[in-house]
Amino acid sequence: MTDEIKVTVCKYPDRENLVLRYVDPLTGKQKTKSAGTADEGEAIGAAAVWQDELRTGRYHAPSRLTWAEFRRRYEAEKMATLAEKTQFSMRSSFNHLERILNPDRLAKLTAEVMSTFQAKLRKGDGDKHPPMRDTTIAHHLRHIRAALSWGVSMGMLAKVPDLHSPKRIKGQTMMRGRPITTEEFDRMLAAVPKVRPHDAPAWIRYLTGLWLSGLRLEESSILSWDQDAPLSIDLTGRRPAFRIYAEAQKANRDEILPMTPDFAEWLQQTFPEGERRGPVFKINGLVTKTPMTFREVGVVVSAIGKKAGVVVNKADGKFASAHDLRRAFATRWAPRVKPATLQLLMRHANIDTTLKYYVAQNAADVADELWANFGTTNARGDDKKAGSGNILGNTMPENVKITGK
Repeated sequence: MTDEIKVTVCKYPDRENLVLRYVDPLTGKQKTKSAGTADEGEAIGAAAVWQDELRTGRYHAPSRLTWAEFRRRYEAEKMATLAEKTQFSMRSSFNHLERILNPDRLAKLTAEVMSTFQAKLRKGDGDKHPPMRDTTIAHHLRHIRAALSWGVSMGMLAKVPDLHSPKRIKGQTMMRGRPITTEEFDRMLAAVPKVRPHDAPAWIRYLTGLWLSGLRLEESSILSWDQDAPLSIDLTGRRPAFRIYAEAQKANRDEILPMTPDFAEWLQQTFPEGERRGPVFKINGLVTKTPMTFREVGVVVSAIGKKAGVVVNKADGKFASAHDLRRAFATRWAPRVKPATLQLLMRHANIDTTLKYYVAQNAADVADELWANFGTTNARGDDKKAGSGNILGNTMPENVKITGK
């Protein structure tokens, strides 16, 4: 039917440029657009190009949908079906888009405009909006691309603009933060009364639970003894486990997952049977006396890390957070279990995420092997004579004299 489209050139008395016009064979409605010129020859050429685009399906009329209306519909029709954390993250991406671009229409989010968006995120805008890492920019672009793809499927947009996400380094990469050590964890426990003097025992119990369980911050906030809760402690099986319903995890499926023995023992020793109901970690606000949100809890944990002086990223001036306790859990268990087992313990959807924890571990194992053998040989591989090196075990080749200038 598209071969019935014929674009003609016409002159409207109220405008200087000529107009291109055709009748839509499906609706019978007349469609027009400016030829962009008053020259008849150029207009005829433009008509031929437009006609070819229409017949081959390469032309898409620009969307008149406003960005505000698109966001409203997306949040109501699609975002509402996603996990709470994903909704929060997507809203953050949309807010950055509006802060920097403030688009009035959805169709204005072209590839060129989105490239400008990336550049401004990378540059930053003062203390309130510091320069953003490429990994974070890529995270926001993924959310925006997903939303625009939904818009295309709903007929709101002709196509998703090309979004060139910053490329990551190929292969394994080190974690931006780092797992904290046992000594640093002890310092955090000692700092709790300085940050939360009125409810220190509850926070010490909470930090210990994070250290032993490897739970994510939001997971710890909903962990319950009640079996109908999204995430609960299951003591009915042969071994203690986590019972997780789809809405409580990234994998979006119901599962029963293993629990480490040390966390299971700590739970049973810390919580008498009569107390095993409701939330496992009861963290309430000092003023409201109501349960704190996981984001509020995260702020307090970071304050404890700062008070303890546990720096996990010198470049960013970042102090230990709840996620660094999770990292410590993974690092402790990485040398003791197979990658597939650690993936289950960490509840990672992708094994590649789990394998990152083996990068530093492998390097540490190799270093231990090197240092274990370092004291038995010299630089040439010969047996080293006692007392022939310095405090690091370094030796000089025999019969070599050191002379100065």
